[in-house]
Amino acid sequence: MKPFCTKNKRWVIEGCYADLLALLNDKANKMLFINSSVQDCIDNCNSRPWEPHKYKSKQAQDANLELLINWIKDYEIRDDEFSKRSHQKLFNAFQGTKHQLTSNQAINQYLIEVKN
Repeated sequence: MKPFCTKNKRWVIEGCYADLLALLNDKANKMLFINSSVQDCIDNCNSRPWEPHKYKSKQAQDANLELLINWIKDYEIRDDEFSKRSHQKLFNAFQGTKHQLTSNQAINQYLIEVKN
């Protein structure tokens, strides 16, 4: 991890594993916590395009949709590295610049601001 961070001046790590993200807290200077509502996450899943690098067809992808949506519905009550509690704890402990985006609209606005 250290060689990667030393060699690359700019990097982005995306994920839901709070325990793994915590390993980079002291190497990062900015954190974005995409803390959308459960309903926004479900809506995003329902409208996501086919991911051909993961699935043979859109139908194969959608076959997992119910499982994914049920997993999302448990986000706020789980108590593991994938939970809202773990993500919020990681975000609260981060000492660098941080932003918490709580809706699709806030995410889109942030992206517009970053581009300009």
